[in-house]
Amino acid sequence: MCVESDGCEIEGCSSSDEVRTLSGSMSPGLKSNPDLHPCKPGQKFRAALLRCRSPAAAAGILSFGNVLNYMDRYTVAGVVLDIQRHYKVTDSGIGLLQTVFICSFMVAAPIFGYLGDRFNRKVILSCGIFFWSIVTLSSSFISREYYWLFVLSRGLVGIGESSYSSISPTIIGDLFTNNSRTMMLSVFYLAIPLGSGLGYILGSSAKEAAGDWHWALRVSPVLGITAGTLILVFVPEPKRGSADQMGGRIKTRTSWFCDMKALAKNRSYVFSSLASAAVSFATGAFGMWIPLYLARAQVVQKTAEPCTKEICSSTDSIIFGAITCVTGLLGVVIGAATTRLCRQKTERADPLVCAVSMLGSAIFICLIFVVAKKSIVGAYVCIFIGETLLFLNWAITADILMFVVIPTRRATAVAFQSFTSHLLGDAGSPYLIGLISDALQESYATSALWRFLSLGYALMLCPFIIVLGGMFFLATALFFLDDREKAEKQLSQLTRPPSSVKV
Repeated sequence: MCVESDGCEIEGCSSSDEVRTLSGSMSPGLKSNPDLHPCKPGQKFRAALLRCRSPAAAAGILSFGNVLNYMDRYTVAGVVLDIQRHYKVTDSGIGLLQTVFICSFMVAAPIFGYLGDRFNRKVILSCGIFFWSIVTLSSSFISREYYWLFVLSRGLVGIGESSYSSISPTIIGDLFTNNSRTMMLSVFYLAIPLGSGLGYILGSSAKEAAGDWHWALRVSPVLGITAGTLILVFVPEPKRGSADQMGGRIKTRTSWFCDMKALAKNRSYVFSSLASAAVSFATGAFGMWIPLYLARAQVVQKTAEPCTKEICSSTDSIIFGAITCVTGLLGVVIGAATTRLCRQKTERADPLVCAVSMLGSAIFICLIFVVAKKSIVGAYVCIFIGETLLFLNWAITADILMFVVIPTRRATAVAFQSFTSHLLGDAGSPYLIGLISDALQESYATSALWRFLSLGYALMLCPFIIVLGGMFFLATALFFLDDREKAEKQLSQLTRPPSSVKV
């Protein structure tokens, strides 16, 4: 039999079992004691609930939350043409929506990283989800006279979502190790393209079903509140570093300034963070502008008319969303399998796979702007291949961080990697692309052809940034083994065997 933390018996356990307490810690099996009293009905329910807190279930719930995180982020992109017409703003004004969102996201990330390394992580996650869900729902009721308030609401949503992206990978990192951790992180980061694609589909479908684009912002909040509740109930709070040291406990905790100094000296971490910024630059710009770019391409090809109605066609957003879902699945699965295979050949497999995929992606993304004027199908093929190669590296980048950063500073590391990638990446890319497009349109007489070309020329900046990201991954490969060895030595110095359990 087993005992719960309050000293009652739990039926159906053997003496060798372990019991997960409400805090997420593991208590070793204890022998029967005559002083123990039978569990009350409420305590039995509590014990049954604790048995549902398996690492696999926790990873699944966290992945579901990540899907909703990115679904909410790209629901707006799925109805961007409707928002532009409703509020009567320019390309740069629309790009400002994503820029404000990302700026608030990246500013909040270091704060949540600090909190995530020191306080209960699942409580922070749940509060963040509840906050952005309520704000998203409220923003759907903002009238057309208050576009600035709509922009501000996206900034508040970014703060809520920042808590989730900064902290949730560290819980998975403390529940699994080695190839199991790679696989679970792959599932978790699969939620990025999957959620992004579903955001386009959900936004477009809800808009067309209700005949009003505002309803695109009224579905994901309900799912978000559900996810927050599941995290509170079923996700444990594992001991930091428990997976890496098989239950070893951290003897000392370093200060925030010490953590930042160590991360700044970690060359693999620095270069992989810069590479992540290149990925964020491209995905942020693509997520906001590609559906609109393809809609303008069809007007140029005379296969579609310019939108003059209150509700514009969502075909391109739905197709782009579906492609993003499929390429995300393929990219993450292929990336995990390729890395696992290449690790048998070289210990530098992780950053090398990322570098090759980035450089290959740049080629096909360049081709999008070459073929889009003549063939929409050809553009979709290039998007499919380019996105698949680009999505290969998301989970691998997270795994690189887990290898080269010790557990007690991982939340801080994830947060500052998020800060860096957004600051140098998608915080500015949507607005920058819109600004370049507006500037080019002002230089020449406005026409459907030139509106299409100006946006295409602006988006051509993306493949060059992707190539730069590939170079940063190559630099990561040079220092990866040394930094991983340093992290392992630091962890062995900070841990000690768990003390005996007293009852």
